[in-house]
Amino acid sequence: MKVNLEEFLKEFTSEIPESIKNGDIYKITYTQKMDSISMYAVFPSLLEYNEIIGFEKNLEVILKLDRFRLYPRYNEKLFSMVYYKTLIDMLRREMSVVNGFLDGADTSLSENKLTIKLNHGGLSILQNHNFQSELSKLIYNQFGLKIDVELIGEALVSSESYDKMIEQASADMPDYSSQLMPEKTNEDLKHEAAEAATPTQSIDISALNLDFNHESAEIIKGKAIRTNPISISDALKMLGEKVVVVGDIFMSEIKELRNERKAVTYCITDFGGSVVVKLFGANKDIDELPLGKLKKGSTILVSGKIDFDQFAHDIVIKADSIIQVKRTPKMDNYPEKRVELHCHTNMSAMDAVTEASKLIDRANMWGHQAIAITDHGNVQAFPDAMYNTPKNFKIIYGCEAYVVNDLDRAKIINKADTRSVNDEIIVFDVETTGLNSARERLTEIGAVKLKNMQIIDSFNIMVNPEKSIPQKIVELTGITDAMVADAPKDDEAVKKFMEFCGENAVLAAHNARFDDSFIQAACNRHGIKFEYTLIDTLVLCQCMLPEMGRHKLNLVAKQLKLGKFDHHRASDDARMLAKIYIELVGRLIKEKKLTTLDELNTKSGSIDVKKLKSYHQIILARNQAGMKNLYKLVSYGYLKYFYKKPLIPKSVLEAHREGLIFGSACESGELFRAMVDGKSDEELEKLAKFYDYLEIQPIQNNAFMIREGIADNDNDLINYNKKIVELGDRLGIPVCATCDVHFLDPKDAIFRKILLASMGFKDAEFQPPLYLRTTEEMLKEFEYLGEEKAKEVVITNTNAIADQIEIVRAIPKGTFTPTIDGAEEELTRITNEKAREIYGDPLPEIVEKRLNRELSSIIKHGFSVLYIIAQKLVWNSVENGYLVGSRGSVGSSFVASMAGISEVNPLPPHYVCPKCKHSEFILDGTYGSGYDMPAKDCPECGTDMIREGHDIPFETFLGFDGDKAPDIDLNFSGEYQFWAHRYTEELFGKDNVFKAGTISSVADKTAYGYAKKYLEENGLNMNPAEENRLAIGCTGIKRTTGQHPGGMVVVPSDYEVYDFTPVQHPADDANSEVITTHFDFNSLHDTILKLDELGHVVPTLYKHLEDMTGIKIKDVPGADPEVIKMCTSAEVLGVTPEEIYCPTGSLGIPEMGTGFTIQMLLDAKPTKFSDFLQISGLSHGTDVWLGNAKDLIDNGVCTISDVIGTRDSIMTYLLYKGVEPKQAFQIMEDTRKGKAPKTFTPERIQMLKDHNVPDWYIESCLKIKYMFPKAHAAAYVIAAIKLGWFKLYKPLEFYATYFTVRGEDFDAELAVQGKSAVRAKIEELKAKGNEKSKKEIDLYDILLIVNEMLSRGYEFLPVDLYKSHASKYLIEDGKIRIPFGAISGVGENAAKNIYDAAQSGDFISIEEFQLKSGASKTIIEVMKNMGALGSLPDSTQMSFF
Repeated sequence: MKVNLEEFLKEFTSEIPESIKNGDIYKITYTQKMDSISMYAVFPSLLEYNEIIGFEKNLEVILKLDRFRLYPRYNEKLFSMVYYKTLIDMLRREMSVVNGFLDGADTSLSENKLTIKLNHGGLSILQNHNFQSELSKLIYNQFGLKIDVELIGEALVSSESYDKMIEQASADMPDYSSQLMPEKTNEDLKHEAAEAATPTQSIDISALNLDFNHESAEIIKGKAIRTNPISISDALKMLGEKVVVVGDIFMSEIKELRNERKAVTYCITDFGGSVVVKLFGANKDIDELPLGKLKKGSTILVSGKIDFDQFAHDIVIKADSIIQVKRTPKMDNYPEKRVELHCHTNMSAMDAVTEASKLIDRANMWGHQAIAITDHGNVQAFPDAMYNTPKNFKIIYGCEAYVVNDLDRAKIINKADTRSVNDEIIVFDVETTGLNSARERLTEIGAVKLKNMQIIDSFNIMVNPEKSIPQKIVELTGITDAMVADAPKDDEAVKKFMEFCGENAVLAAHNARFDDSFIQAACNRHGIKFEYTLIDTLVLCQCMLPEMGRHKLNLVAKQLKLGKFDHHRASDDARMLAKIYIELVGRLIKEKKLTTLDELNTKSGSIDVKKLKSYHQIILARNQAGMKNLYKLVSYGYLKYFYKKPLIPKSVLEAHREGLIFGSACESGELFRAMVDGKSDEELEKLAKFYDYLEIQPIQNNAFMIREGIADNDNDLINYNKKIVELGDRLGIPVCATCDVHFLDPKDAIFRKILLASMGFKDAEFQPPLYLRTTEEMLKEFEYLGEEKAKEVVITNTNAIADQIEIVRAIPKGTFTPTIDGAEEELTRITNEKAREIYGDPLPEIVEKRLNRELSSIIKHGFSVLYIIAQKLVWNSVENGYLVGSRGSVGSSFVASMAGISEVNPLPPHYVCPKCKHSEFILDGTYGSGYDMPAKDCPECGTDMIREGHDIPFETFLGFDGDKAPDIDLNFSGEYQFWAHRYTEELFGKDNVFKAGTISSVADKTAYGYAKKYLEENGLNMNPAEENRLAIGCTGIKRTTGQHPGGMVVVPSDYEVYDFTPVQHPADDANSEVITTHFDFNSLHDTILKLDELGHVVPTLYKHLEDMTGIKIKDVPGADPEVIKMCTSAEVLGVTPEEIYCPTGSLGIPEMGTGFTIQMLLDAKPTKFSDFLQISGLSHGTDVWLGNAKDLIDNGVCTISDVIGTRDSIMTYLLYKGVEPKQAFQIMEDTRKGKAPKTFTPERIQMLKDHNVPDWYIESCLKIKYMFPKAHAAAYVIAAIKLGWFKLYKPLEFYATYFTVRGEDFDAELAVQGKSAVRAKIEELKAKGNEKSKKEIDLYDILLIVNEMLSRGYEFLPVDLYKSHASKYLIEDGKIRIPFGAISGVGENAAKNIYDAAQSGDFISIEEFQLKSGASKTIIEVMKNMGALGSLPDSTQMSFF
């Protein structure tokens, strides 16, 4: 909101200089005590320094201020070196060091660089005081221009000059000699901190929101509040006083304190400021308050004392009373409603800020029948829109596409002309006062005449434009008003140019449409007839120089090596253009035998469609067929035509037009641009006929056109809209008024400002009002069309378009899985055969019942094919030597176990004899896992029985009724993952398999950085609460796309992928061979099959250990007592904790070797396998260990075996307690999802107590936010224990494997130096504490493993040219030989090349070896220093004597 300066100050003074009166205030900031004020205002013309100073001093006296500052802002066109002195004067009063040094300095401005040459020294002094950046900042703040300042000249200053400068600077400083500075007290420090946190108030009246419905008030705490609220920004200046404010909650936290107390924190905002609200109390008192009603977005009226909180480092209101109220919502009260057809969501990357669901909710609340979702170039908001569609509301699915017109391509020569290329050609260029030929004028015409492809004559004339030349143009061209004052006017200049050209001439220009438009405009104004053939050399360059991204005249000249020239002067541009023309046409004559001019269009090639100018266009899906075509178009844009943006050629649009509606879009649409460019009515009509409706928008959306000189004023913008309306009426095409929504409400504009500023947009502050408007607001916007026409474009036509559109789905309803013939029979056969192989025939009753129950549910719900797919993938990997690990809850399925999909057996703990198949099941809950049971010989045959079963209910995988779609996640070896993906393509066909796409959005920390940078660049200081609000508003906005690390999406063979989603390359990388789903894989989760084929380290470790030891993983015991002891004690390894810097022997063991888990192991003291299951579950859950299970163990309430560790253990525990199965299942589901506080009703709690469930167990459930599945924990722990077995009993093989697979940060030179050197480095890194870099942290972690190995008495052998492997650590003579890949700077390919060369032995010197291996000199030098090259001589020498 801008306020006229004179109007604003009229109550205080009338003594305001004329030039300052016209300023528009856009911001005022002031200190807490109101003793210093800063005013920011936009001025139409430049102010004199003395005027500014006089005005400031006057206001300081009138307003009794210590300081008043006026910060002017101007249109960038006003910037010139004329203003340089004023800038220096303004800077001098902030930087006294500027005095003297800049006197007599030489200055020059070129492009965006200001060079200042100092003639009196002082270079280093000014640089040390950041003079360049301060001047650049001042120019940017006043003109919005980014100008780099360069200082050159003498660094030294004479002692005389320096003394004079110091004397002057000293004179400017206040005299504090009579004052003593006492030490600051705590109160002083607190006061300073409070001042720092107090925001400089930004006046943004339109953002403040204090309106609420008084009748909706509900007391949450305290008593009724009778005082009217003040704005939060005003409250922030009243520290120590009692205030009343109203605001919306945007953050909240309830924190447990000591002594049974809680602290409740809310951050609230009224959108003009934000503040923290706190209340403290005993747990009982806080729990009795109905705080559950206060959620994010709730509005509260707060009364309490406001002050600076040193603990929170923010200004806080300590609430006495909190009243929940409801906002008085903005409504659309017009009887008939409009429909918004142009709406961007937060999926318009870094450009729009509001989620689709919120836009939909607002339109529905207003009574609109529909809303269109039209993001830039993508449709990634469709799932959010579809899943959040209210009843009786229509989503119009669309896209604002980037379209290139390949149907009407620009021609090199505008009409048929059979003249020879050796005939006369006039190559010309014009300079003008601006870009629009309708309102701007010529200032210069320059030309050269070619004959026989040689320059034979030249022409140059200055033109009096009869108007002032803008400063920006003066700086660009060097042409000033003085230079053209006595020049001929445009009619005379054009006639002289015509004389030079001759009759029926052939003219050539670069971007000829521009030059031609000014010549023709001048002719039309004066009734001059000038006909000629026109050649556009820009199109010629685009056709013949496709390798160039841009084809500006100076860039083409550089590309063709034609030398430098005075760019932007007509005569010089024309001469250089003639050289370009001669060069390129000369090539055509030589290579393509070009003879006549009209052959230019056929023999020059064509412009790459991706290099054509793109325009915006709205595409809406009329029906389901249109949706599929839209998905195809979006896919083609990303896969075939991507160049900076996903482009769609018009020819491709035409080919897929069925079921689609085309709209002309905004000012960036082809029709609007053609209108601005002054195209003829005939051309405009041709373009308009392509669309099903034309679009107009509020004129303030296009206010930038006035700032950039494209339009003079609002009337010009109105006339553009009127012309579109007239065009629509003439052609019978409906015209629709749209908002071009980029945010929901005006208050949200700040978030878009921050985003655009983060990307360097210099006009980010000039944010157009791109918010969702009501029908009344839109009718007001277009009242200049007349009431009837305004209603037509706002209401009638938008609803008519909406009525043409059917109800469609963005993603089809149902589950679409690929088919495999006979999947049910095959799954039944495989699992029964495996079960009988293990348990015998007939199967034990418990096994048969579980198997049949699962198979029945799986087959009934059509999930057999999913199991068979997973089985085929796993078996294929195993056939290739790589075991596969399971993830998630798939291990809850006995069918998965018997099909080989999961290594986890979910049956109750049991014994089974591998020989005679005798089995015994323990069903009383005595053991949490079969691995905990004591060894036992078979009573039938005496064989040592296998101990198995982890007691996991099937319901946790497919739901209580078995109808939940299975999510089978598999961990493949990282070495084999690529081939697993390839095998998936073999199974289903490459055209049916895609990588699962992901969408990356702005994260919390990134958003906070954006907000802080924005505030700093705009000189704003905000309290932390407001900073956090601004950051939150910028989170969740799309930045780019990516791919899931292992997710593969399979489309059934009888469908196309476009039936479900568009496709694209990840991260918009046109060179990528990977194709992903356009929609985030989570959006498609329950519709088409997604296979999680993740790469994981454990299967890779298994493979290498099996290869090195010959021991199969399946034969390694799952619960060796010494291995379990090793995980809590280092002594098992034969070392002390001090020697290996770790109290346990679990370093390097997945899931057991992190600092957090090691501490859990020490706290929990696990003694058996099921305890480790508990620890794995607790380490992956949320609010299950700290403040929950850990406290129960520490306080002796229970042991690690008893606490709630995994989600499944809740159900099994409750079943053993006699709770009804469905109830037990639901309690488990509620607890694992963090819903227990809501669903544990008094009745449910009493039921649990009736079943002897202890209070601590119930209280633990109430704290849990998320729980890990037991099957996943079991898979992890099985791997950890098996790998631990190798570490304990096969140490060399373990360490060799570990470093081979996980040795990216291995330091080969340090390792061979022994324990002392390694420990010294560990101590050095330890000393850095939290200051370690990521690289140092990784080095520290691997050095711990290196040190452990050395401490156990094992050694490394150095890299050896003849004995080292490329990447594997090999065991040699009881030691480990380091590979080439461990050498610093040697990558995977380089290591392989070195190894291959070494193995060939085809060299007799280092020189020959380097040549053969391709190793760099640096690598060879490192190898020499390490002794890796042995006695190999440097070079091959031959002697004949």
